[in-house]
Amino acid sequence: MPHDIAIRESSGRREVLDIVRQRWVALTPEEWVRQNVIRHLHFILGYPIEVMQVEGAISLNGLTRRCDVVVYDSGLRPVMIVETKKPEVNINQKVVDQACRYNIVLQVPYLLLSNGRQTLVLKVSSKEPHLLQLAAIPRWDDIKEPC
Repeated sequence: MPHDIAIRESSGRREVLDIVRQRWVALTPEEWVRQNVIRHLHFILGYPIEVMQVEGAISLNGLTRRCDVVVYDSGLRPVMIVETKKPEVNINQKVVDQACRYNIVLQVPYLLLSNGRQTLVLKVSSKEPHLLQLAAIPRWDDIKEPC
């Protein structure tokens, strides 16, 4: 399978290869989810690795926050915030609120929230103050063009 996850032991800890950052990182439950989501976006839905940023810093209310993954369109404008949680953390209103806070800064049309068991995809309305739940993650071809 082309999107198997590479894992190794190093200095007594398990590490996973992050294909976006091209480096080995500690294999935590949340990182396992993040790497699976990244591979799904890339290998299944066609998202180029080059349009993904892992743990990108944003400034929110004077504090630095890190988005798990931000996806950019072909014009290099952010189009999706991906927030991952370890499997034991439910995808609930608190997680939605966290992504929405990040979106105050990034103004993306899509939010993708996953704990590996539950995945929630939301379309942000630019005209009304509500979120529309989508049945599936949009393919790269459907979101790659700048709006």
